[in-house]
Amino acid sequence: MPNTELPSDGLLTDPVRYPASAAEPVRTKRAFLLILLTLFVPGSAQIAAGDRKLGRIALRVTLTVWALVILALVLLLANRTLLINIITNPVASLVIVLVLAALSVGWAVLFINTLRLIRPVLLPKRSRPAVAVALALALVLSSGSLGYAAYLLNVSRNAIGSIFAGGPAIEPVDGRYNFLMMGGDAGADRTGRRPDSLSVLSVDAETGKTAIISIPRNLQNARFSEGSPMRQIYPDGYNCGNECLINAINTEVTNEHKDLYPDAADPGAQATLEAVSGTLGITVQAYVLVDMDGFAKLIDAMGGIRIKAGGWVPMSGNMIDEANGIHGMPLGWIPAGEQKLDGFRALWYGRSREFVDDYARIQRQQCVQQAMLKQLDPATLLAKFEDIANAGTKVVDSNISSSQLGSFVDLAMKAKGKEISRLTIGPPDFDASFSTVPDFDVIHDRVSKLLSSQGAEQSPAAAPDDALQPQSAGGGSGLTAAGPAVPATKPSPSSSDFTPVTTTPNGEPITEEMLNQLKREGNEQAIRELVATNGQCAPL
Repeated sequence: MPNTELPSDGLLTDPVRYPASAAEPVRTKRAFLLILLTLFVPGSAQIAAGDRKLGRIALRVTLTVWALVILALVLLLANRTLLINIITNPVASLVIVLVLAALSVGWAVLFINTLRLIRPVLLPKRSRPAVAVALALALVLSSGSLGYAAYLLNVSRNAIGSIFAGGPAIEPVDGRYNFLMMGGDAGADRTGRRPDSLSVLSVDAETGKTAIISIPRNLQNARFSEGSPMRQIYPDGYNCGNECLINAINTEVTNEHKDLYPDAADPGAQATLEAVSGTLGITVQAYVLVDMDGFAKLIDAMGGIRIKAGGWVPMSGNMIDEANGIHGMPLGWIPAGEQKLDGFRALWYGRSREFVDDYARIQRQQCVQQAMLKQLDPATLLAKFEDIANAGTKVVDSNISSSQLGSFVDLAMKAKGKEISRLTIGPPDFDASFSTVPDFDVIHDRVSKLLSSQGAEQSPAAAPDDALQPQSAGGGSGLTAAGPAVPATKPSPSSSDFTPVTTTPNGEPITEEMLNQLKREGNEQAIRELVATNGQCAPL
């Protein structure tokens, strides 16, 4: 009696669909072929050797995914900003996460079905382990990668939701985006934060050229921008005495003038932004306040930063004589020369001001910022994405809209590799006393020249403009009739042509033991002389 289940067209000998009649080597080759088909064209293995209905459904999904990937590639080339905005949009990113998770599960189901189609019992015993390993690797590469991508995208969704605001997008002013970066302690038990560092990142909206302008925390008489509610209280600047430093605005507004900012999520931060805007004579559109602990964790997540340090930097002990600024024995020292700093040491490198003034610290902070921008490359970001995203949630406050992340990421990519111009409202660009009695017309002029100079192409060695050129070797720092002069004794912190000071004037190597011995002897002046160049720094 004929077997009604056999095909009538004589395809019984087809080894792909009917492996039982094939030789053992052919069965092994068939197994690897089905694995490759499932890996590269999901659904095709089922059409060739199994459930054609399942295969057709899977193949339609595969072709749809390929079409979406091609569309994403086109957007990447034609409109990268739109693509990033789609990925970072809360609703769209959630849909993508769910789709990736579903595709991951579906691909895993196809591999399980492919294992059934392979029929391991028909394989030679010696080839079974190799086939099992190949299938497991293919499963990890495909389904596992999609699942991990869904997980990372969900991590980024949570980070974006924690860090960025949901308000309207900001527009460039005079062709630039200006961001106020504030660093300070922001524990839950603190009311009104005094930022230890204030700097503005000014980025050309078209080219990505960037300037960093640092404002000393002890700047007095800060001017509030036009339209700032604080101008009602301080029409002539923040001039209520020696305690009215620019970094005290956050605390005062938080504690006493919240009512002036009924719509602001962080009145103190908004008022500080307005003071920086008025002081520099530019419109600062957004702020980011970073907790120092989060700063250290972010650098650790990046794998550390590499710098060339001009002089030794102490990790200071507790203050024992506040009147004279004397600390106890240092917790350690960061040597001069090429260094790779972890988060803890980078934090100290940016914060320490023992034996030097605030301006050396500002130069080091600028250098750390530049090192982070330079060294956060795509490879580092991909390899350490989860740690970096989690560390990023330590950003305490920001009024940057999440809807604009695409344009800002695109802008950051444009800025990658370009020279960064820098200016400090203090040494080495102004006299040390300038922050006490600042001339705001001079500040506005210097800032305007710095930013306008970025409109023209320059060689990397060129200074931003004539006002920022160093004087001849005989020149000193100070305020002249023509404005503030730049001291020649301190090169720009962005320059890498300095030689780290690693020996004493008589040629003896500087060591941690030597510095600690001077500290025990109370010879603070000798230490100051040995570490005087620690404001010099360059990213590697």
